[in-house]
Order: sequence, then structure tokens, then C-alpha cells
Amino acid sequence: MIKKRQTRCVRVGSVRIGGKNPIVLQSMTKTDTTDIESCLNQIRKLVAAGAGLVRIAVPTRADTEAFGKIAAKSSVPLVADIHFSPARAIEAIEAGAAKIRLNPGNIKNKQDIKRIIDCAKQHRIAIRIGVNEASIRDLKHDINTDRRVALMLREITEYVRFFERHGFENLVLSAKSADTIRTIEINRAISRRFDYPIHIGLTHAGLKEDALVPSAVAVGTLLAEGIGDTVRISIAGDPVQEIDAAKQILGVLGLYHNSKPQLVVCPTCGRCEVDVVRLAKKVRKILTKINKPIRVAVMGCVVNGPGEAADADLAICAGNKKGFLYKNGKKIAVAEEKRLLNAFCRQLEKIERP
Repeated sequence: MIKKRQTRCVRVGSVRIGGKNPIVLQSMTKTDTTDIESCLNQIRKLVAAGAGLVRIAVPTRADTEAFGKIAAKSSVPLVADIHFSPARAIEAIEAGAAKIRLNPGNIKNKQDIKRIIDCAKQHRIAIRIGVNEASIRDLKHDINTDRRVALMLREITEYVRFFERHGFENLVLSAKSADTIRTIEINRAISRRFDYPIHIGLTHAGLKEDALVPSAVAVGTLLAEGIGDTVRISIAGDPVQEIDAAKQILGVLGLYHNSKPQLVVCPTCGRCEVDVVRLAKKVRKILTKINKPIRVAVMGCVVNGPGEAADADLAICAGNKKGFLYKNGKKIAVAEEKRLLNAFCRQLEKIERP
């Protein structure tokens, strides 16, 4: 069982991050912020998928004006992503942001930061100090990759200490890289130095097919070590994919209670006497209509089949022109190949509606 690192609790509107609270899933809208209805529609889809927080970019004054209208109608707290302008940060706070994200690589003037702190105190919001490796590098005098973790740690430490000196500790910390190993290393370093909740994720991960494995390695490693209080999986494209991916990563670690079925399928080998992949795809299509966290197994022979079936709510162990159905580890039926899925559906219906 994973022992979660203990952090202080930070309030973000109605959401609590850190402490003994569940890990919060979040994503970011990918529509033009001034397109209020499109943003709200994307927020609704993200919330339905499981997001507890949604972040919105506010690079212009028009964006912060739209942000206020979006925040008034959002069912979850919103985070304003601040780029280079302290004015945008203050406008977003006053417009109703529950949290803002500041990047030490983009806003460095101490008087500007002090003004943001004072405004955040007045409105009792949270701030994420989010270091991004790409934004803190001086490309004219760049350093080797083996020194960038130390650079990120130094940047975030200086920022945090400035906030602390000015009496602001309602902080969430993050440090991201497009490199999996450096992302793991910097978050380990932050967790050793601070007790603030940590937002984890791999930045600029790529298209879905390219982003899932490196993100799962980085985020999964950190979560398995008890590091991480809120998660965003960065995927180019539909943001709902980010929530789905985060749920899968947390789910396999036992950190997220999913209401959807889990399908276990054998990888197949020369022992198979049936097209397991074809059968599994049909089973997966059937399971899309099920809203219950059951475990289903589709196996291609009797070598591992009965063992997997013992851990499944319902299992198919397929053989030559027939298949065996198991329920909670007990064989309950034998069916010919052409009747196997019908028999499976009948048993599935009994599980879904006992």
C-alpha cells in the first residue's frame, strides 16, 4: 500500500489540496478564453470526466474580463494561468480566480510579486508557484542538462522564501520538465525541502500516443513514492483525455476509485486456440455501457486463465470452439463459441443488477 507523503492542506475555493485529502485531478481549457460558451462547455465536460479544478489561460485584459464571467458560472474552482503580466494576475484574482499559477521564470520583479501577494491575501486565494524548465533557462548562456534540476530547485526556493517572508503560505508547488527523469528528480527534491502540496505532471508531453507512456512513468513513479497532491497529464488535444489518463494512472496504483469496469486480457501466445484480441474488443464494447467498478478477464487458455478468473468478477477462459465462464473464481458455465458472448452478457446483467 502506498504511504502518501504528508503535506499541509491548501484551500482552493471549495477544493482542498494536500493533507489527507484525495488527489485532485485537473486539466486546462484549450479554447480561446474570450469564447465564454466554449470554455464553459469544455469545463462541463472536464467536470463530468472527473476534474476537480480547471485552469484557464489569461494572457490579455480581454481574457481576464471573460474569466470573471466564466468563473461565475463554473461548478468547480478555476485557476488563472498567468504568463508575464502582474496586472493580469491581479485582474484574475479580482475576477474570481480561486488560485493563480505564477511562473518564476516569467514574473521576477519583487515589487510586482509583492502586489500580487497583497491582492491574494485580500481575496484569500491560493497560488501555485510553477517552475517550468524551459522558461527559466537563459538560452544565451544555457547550462547542461545535468545542472537543470538544481537550477529549478534554486528558482522555486527563492520564490517560496520571498512569499514566506511576506506572510503568504497558501501555496501549491510544481516543477515540470519535458524530460521524464528530470521531472522525477526535481519533484523528489521539492518534497524533501518543503511540506507544501505538490502539483505533478510532465510538461509538453506530446500527442496522446506519445504522451501516455512518459507521463505514466513520471507521474506513476512519484505517486508510488507518495509524492503528489494534484495531477495534470499534459496531452495535445481534447483535455478530457488528460483526465481519463490521470484516472488510469491513479487507478492502477489504488489511488482512485473508478466507477468503470477494468478489463484484463492475456497477451496471447502460441497456446491460444481462439482470436483473443477480437473477443476482447467485443467484450470491451459491451463494457462501455456498464457503470460499475467490476473486474473482467478475457483469457486465451487454461494456463493463466483460471488464476486470473479467480481475481475477476466475471471471466472468459476461451478454448477451441468453446469458452468457460467464471464468476468470482468459480466456473459457472460452458458455452459454444457462437453463444459465448450472449452467455457473458447474461451473467454481466446479473452482476450489474443483482
